[in-house]
Amino acid sequence: MTRFATFENNERRPGGSQRITGAEVNKYLVDDPKRVITTDSEKSLVARQASHVKQIELRTYVFLDSLQPQLAAYMGTASSGFLPIPGDACLWMEVSPGMAVHRVTDIALKASNVRLGQMIVERAFGSLALYHRDQSTVLHSGDVVLDAIGSTIDRRTDPQVTWTEVIRSITPDHAVLINRQNRRGSMIQSGMSMFILETEPAGYVLMAANEAEKASNITIVDVKGVGAFGRLTLAGKEGDVEEAAAAAMRSIDQINRS
Repeated sequence: MTRFATFENNERRPGGSQRITGAEVNKYLVDDPKRVITTDSEKSLVARQASHVKQIELRTYVFLDSLQPQLAAYMGTASSGFLPIPGDACLWMEVSPGMAVHRVTDIALKASNVRLGQMIVERAFGSLALYHRDQSTVLHSGDVVLDAIGSTIDRRTDPQVTWTEVIRSITPDHAVLINRQNRRGSMIQSGMSMFILETEPAGYVLMAANEAEKASNITIVDVKGVGAFGRLTLAGKEGDVEEAAAAAMRSIDQINRS
């Protein structure tokens, strides 16, 4: 029993330090919360993990200064975490490979008191949405993530518009099929005009949707910000839809110019 209750003389170190599974730990440092204690065998693992973090690719980095009511409500229907509130600041990030989103999420949540609204893990890409009423809180978590993965906003993948179109005075049959396919947003009515936008990477349609809603009185029918391509569908009166479409396209253009 004595063998297991106390350390033998050859297991002690001068000055009161102790050997724990091969790693020497000074007793005066154990109580310091800033110290990370690892065994010798774990040191190489930590180094490999740090190397993997630096290999994470930043595909999408979208900051929404104030979520508009319809977009906030739509994102809430798909949220498995904390629900967004209109007026919240939102940061949407997409990284590659997909499993890396767990590491990015951990870094972001420990950096500030942001709330996690969504985390989507796919094989190729991983996405997450962070919310908070205070814009600086959201931006701080974003800055910490960028620093941790050795990236900058300038290194995110530039958005490409792969399809855009305005369809005027939509037919009843067309409207019914769209409404049956998209159950999370508002319904489109026959006679309305429709704006559709497809982007690559997907997350940039969130910026387009938010700016379109700011600019005009439109109805958000569908916003898909996850996957290889993002898709946005808006509806309303012809003039309102054209104004919203112009605002959406400007937002994409501004990202490419920044």
